[in-house]
Amino acid sequence: MKKLALLLAVSAVLTGYATQDPAPWAPPLQSVPEDSSPVLTPEQAMKTFHLPPGYRLELVASEPMIEEPVAIDWDANGRLWVLEMPAYMRDLPGTNEREPSGRVSVLEDTNGDGKMDKKTVFLDGLVLPRALKVLERGVLVGEPPNLWLARDTDGDLKADRKDLVTDTYGQEFANVEHNANTLLWALDNWIHTSEVDTFLRLKKGQFEVRKTLSRGQWGASQDDAGRIYRNTNQSALFVDIVPTPYFTRNPHLLRTRGSYETLGGEDLNRTWPVRPTRGVNRGYQDGILRPDGTLSSYTAVCAPTVYRGTALPSDLYGSVFVAEPAGNLVSRIVVEDDGTMLRGRKAYEGAEFLASSDERFRPVFLSSAPDGLLYVVDMYHGIIQHKGYITEYLRDQILSRKLEGPSGYGRIYRVVHEGSQRDARVPALSKASSAELVETLAHPNGWWRDTAQRILVERDDRSIAGGLKERAEKAPDWRTRLHAMWVLDAMDVIEPSTVIQALEDPLRDVRVSGVRLAERWLGESGHPVQAALLRRLDDQDWAVRRQVAATIGELPADAAPKITAAVTLLERHGDDPITTDAVLSGLNGSEEAVLQRLLQSPEPTRQRSTAAALLAATIMKSGRQDRIERLLQTGAGERPEWQVDALLAGAEAALLSGPMPGTARRGAGRGGASAAASTAPGGRAGPGSTPAFAKTEPTPPPAPAARAATAAVPLSREPAALLALAAAGGERGGRAEALLARLTWPGKAVKAGDPPAAAALTPEEQKRFEEGRTVYTNLCVACHQEDGQGREKIAPTLIGSGFALGPDGVPIRVLLNGKEGAVGLMPPLGAVLTDEQIASVLTYVRRSWGHEAPPVEPATVATVRKAVTDRTRAWTEAELKGLGQ
Repeated sequence: MKKLALLLAVSAVLTGYATQDPAPWAPPLQSVPEDSSPVLTPEQAMKTFHLPPGYRLELVASEPMIEEPVAIDWDANGRLWVLEMPAYMRDLPGTNEREPSGRVSVLEDTNGDGKMDKKTVFLDGLVLPRALKVLERGVLVGEPPNLWLARDTDGDLKADRKDLVTDTYGQEFANVEHNANTLLWALDNWIHTSEVDTFLRLKKGQFEVRKTLSRGQWGASQDDAGRIYRNTNQSALFVDIVPTPYFTRNPHLLRTRGSYETLGGEDLNRTWPVRPTRGVNRGYQDGILRPDGTLSSYTAVCAPTVYRGTALPSDLYGSVFVAEPAGNLVSRIVVEDDGTMLRGRKAYEGAEFLASSDERFRPVFLSSAPDGLLYVVDMYHGIIQHKGYITEYLRDQILSRKLEGPSGYGRIYRVVHEGSQRDARVPALSKASSAELVETLAHPNGWWRDTAQRILVERDDRSIAGGLKERAEKAPDWRTRLHAMWVLDAMDVIEPSTVIQALEDPLRDVRVSGVRLAERWLGESGHPVQAALLRRLDDQDWAVRRQVAATIGELPADAAPKITAAVTLLERHGDDPITTDAVLSGLNGSEEAVLQRLLQSPEPTRQRSTAAALLAATIMKSGRQDRIERLLQTGAGERPEWQVDALLAGAEAALLSGPMPGTARRGAGRGGASAAASTAPGGRAGPGSTPAFAKTEPTPPPAPAARAATAAVPLSREPAALLALAAAGGERGGRAEALLARLTWPGKAVKAGDPPAAAALTPEEQKRFEEGRTVYTNLCVACHQEDGQGREKIAPTLIGSGFALGPDGVPIRVLLNGKEGAVGLMPPLGAVLTDEQIASVLTYVRRSWGHEAPPVEPATVATVRKAVTDRTRAWTEAELKGLGQ
């Protein structure tokens, strides 16, 4: 063990990480053959697992009963439903991956021995199915772009009807690693998703589909308070401090802090495999692997799952477990409240909760189950990277250890502990009366509470409203009170008195739900709930304050209470990015009124300065000429210096991609923000990916190339005050000059040296541009973001990129063969995209975000493709710079 500690310490120094003493039970690095990773039987595989003392895995199901499982769910009677994807990467070319071989199967344990012994195929003929949710009225199945409700109408456990719920559930031909997934029925009775901007709920027997912001990569979970957790590829855990849908209210936000907030940095993202893991996509790059060949940090983390069961030691309750299929492990993360925010930390130093020396162990999904245990879905697959992202390095790794086949395996395990006992009772909640379900809302196991809530909402049985109200107001367990309130809300029978009581509850998470539930009465002037809500402006708890900041946006637009509440929060907490962005999310159209109130004070504070800058940026991004012109007049007029600086900073952030004063630029897929965590290819397991966020330290201003690429804003008249400020010279005059370069107005003189305006796209080129937008959304947005800003350490910005905007042969080569660089790896996409698709997506990039580069022709792509047919490795930056024309 001392030798292991020394090895870990040396590895930490060499990889730039600091480390503490490893967990005393940390297993030694396993010696495994470097020339092959053979298929193991389930019994053999069980011997490769390492867990903390007292824990072990039990086999629940395996091949041939199941094949390539990617997700599971449980019905109200405890039956295990499995989503199988047998077409995923059977070989390196991904042969026949779109054949309709996907299926939904039901597994049952008929003799009570804990192992599944009966399988029924409920629904088959699916193309790469990705999501599953079992309801009382049927089974939701995600098969992008379609979300189906499949139903068994004759009781044989086989679907005989399939109805379309929506055709906006992802993209039909999106890369399998970056497409819609997840159907999480959460506390708020919305069914939340990942990697797609659609979510839905069941209301009065019909599905209501709405837009949200795309978040996460593969999987989602919730804690007892209803907070949603997701993750993405290289970043272990994110949480919605403020529910993401609030941020769709205002399309002009610069940031969306509070949605998808990171819970940790490098320490949280470190990994400790028990075998060398060289078979990851960027294993040849510095820092990806330790000197001993083990993965130093996540590259394919997925499936976050909050353990809310009762059959494992109590210290696990509330921990978030995440899967890392490329590293053959499952991690445990402890989430704690430090008084200002939730923070995550790895539960063990130098070790993981579950790790295997079998390279084919590919945990891709986790579940907190009816029996109180944690279940692990093992795809048991050799190749764990989609063909479109396999680098030459990874291909060699796959071939050298014979991982390209065979396929058709899959296992499901459960985690057990020697000191705990599995709850072997078979649920029968579908047959329970509504009154019995109300009692089940007090069950200690979160699965039982969630399932009882869902069934009550589906039944919409208002005869039990009185019992629900009693529990919402008087249940001793705060979790029961939450479930009861949200059922009452879903049935539209919740009473103001119940919500007012919740707003005054001594427990923070009850107050947070009370704030959200108060929204149904905020449009009624003078309603008692409105007054009770506004009293929460003085709440000292960080979570309540941030939810109030979002909820006040539901007050009537421009109404005095809304403006006053917004000003109050910004005056007090304008330097808190989550509170500020939550407030701005609900101001859509009221920013000017709030800004003018803030500017009434001549005294500078950090809160006022930051809030004023963000309000100015939001106004600039609105595109409303009248508002922009008034803002420019205000910002360049006779005002205290702090106000001029703040308003200039906001305009710069909107027009020049500049950083906000005293804040980090945090990405949310729009608004010129940057991001740090990752969605770049690196050994992903089947499905998923989307936006991550940057660190909280201030970031430097963008490069001049990025500034020059931002689109100009048209004004109706000359901005006289800004021109006067520019003429005055000095530091502020220079800033004004830079802003003027991004503004146009009638009669504006063209300066010598200004580039000529680009030629308008022809109808054919415009069609290519629109087709390119679809390709970019399907394939590129995960790494380069919707706004083209890229992701720190993963994908460079496309804004002003010399490689993207230079001679068209350069970006064509990048897409065909890939590119190595200091910031991330561009995978080769020549085998995935046609000549027409490459021309389209490059045309889109070269004419978006203010770019004016010439469009790209398919014939040019075909010529370049022919010239590089024999190339098998990615381009280096030096090679591309040397290509010239």
